[in-house]
Amino acid sequence: MRSKSSTIRTARAVTTLAALLVGALALTACSGGDDEDDTGKKTGGSTAGGSTVTLPRLNGTTLEVSAVWTGTEQANFKKVLAEFEERTGAKVTFVPAQDPIINFLGSKIAGGQPPDVVLLPQPGAIRQTVQKRWAKPLGPDALKELRENYSPGWQDVGKVDGKQYGVYYKAANKSLIWYNAQAFENAGAKEPKTWQELLTSARAVYDSGVTPFSVGGADGWTLTDWFENVYLSQAGPEKYDRLAQHRIKWTDPSVKRALTTLAQIWGRKDYVAGGADGALQTEFPASVTQTFTGGDQPKAAMVYEGDFAQVNIGDTQAEVGTDAKVFPFPAVGSEAPVVSGGDAAVILEDSEGAQALATFLASPDAATIQAGLGGYLSPNRNVPDSAYPNEVQRRIARALVASGDDFRFDMSDQAPQAFGGTPGKGEWKALQDFLKNPKDVAGAQARLEKDAAAAYGNGS
Repeated sequence: MRSKSSTIRTARAVTTLAALLVGALALTACSGGDDEDDTGKKTGGSTAGGSTVTLPRLNGTTLEVSAVWTGTEQANFKKVLAEFEERTGAKVTFVPAQDPIINFLGSKIAGGQPPDVVLLPQPGAIRQTVQKRWAKPLGPDALKELRENYSPGWQDVGKVDGKQYGVYYKAANKSLIWYNAQAFENAGAKEPKTWQELLTSARAVYDSGVTPFSVGGADGWTLTDWFENVYLSQAGPEKYDRLAQHRIKWTDPSVKRALTTLAQIWGRKDYVAGGADGALQTEFPASVTQTFTGGDQPKAAMVYEGDFAQVNIGDTQAEVGTDAKVFPFPAVGSEAPVVSGGDAAVILEDSEGAQALATFLASPDAATIQAGLGGYLSPNRNVPDSAYPNEVQRRIARALVASGDDFRFDMSDQAPQAFGGTPGKGEWKALQDFLKNPKDVAGAQARLEKDAAAAYGNGS
């Protein structure tokens, strides 16, 4: 993979993973005890083949870890940190971060209190921490785990100028639409394979008396994901990569076409729960839960987002695979899109403890724990698929591992945070404005281009 844009792949690459996911989804309709070795190092945990990572004893060591994770996702990650504490004797404190995370880290560093390890949700943010000389390279133990457990592509996306800084602990398949099975059955709607079929299913649901889509518009990142799937499928991988690097402008006709396509859903106020105003007040977790509550009269029949939506489905009475089902994002162009995302652990305060934690997060041991808790997908190829709690998640995980390096990374996550990762600004704000007024395609393009040019031009 290329160092500047770690996601350059051919059209064949996108097709490969899409086909795997179609097959996988069509078929769907924690650690053990600890032992000390003869070096005094503690091992433990159950992983593929019974192997475990060896960690040093760190009695008296304190560490801080930050991530922009809340609710169940944060709680599940804390269970992974608890296992690290048990094995090493270290004390780890989780410090919630805020978006944009670069600004959050800048404040912590200016105050002399940076976290030892941070989970960064964007490759662009990894590059920025390196450019600012905040990030520290991974040591030999973490590198060994990466080589053993990750494909070259997932290693490369955590590199800057050929040096490894990030461990991609968490991955995401962002090309899924979850649906309320009862609402679809009542409407006689079918799982679509194309955009036109999606509109047909939406019409059937609407005619049955249920709003077709729930949109978490209060979180601008969900809107960027909508756009990326439409754009990748419609414009193709090569243009996707060029737009991701701002080598073509947002005023390009391909962007106009994608926004016009999105407006076929966003422009129908009766197709979006609460209309545009309601969607812009709905955060992502609520966009999921309102799709799977209310019996046979939910607020919406479908919600678009990644495999991690299972965390929020778990907050309802719906059962994944039975009440809550899923299909791949439909093909808008010739091929269905496959967009991936993820969160990488990066060391800011280099120490034996921080390196040990990065090593642990690169191992199958850590990922196996969180996989069993649901709503989580690991790019670690040595996590047994039996670790995942349901067949839907197991098949998604198998498809991810089988795809190797055949994926496109989230476009907004590749951008400078000023454009692709800041609430109320840049792409997030421009698409929120477009959701409110989907007729203004030209205006949306102009705002997107103005903000992108400023962000990419100054490298912020």
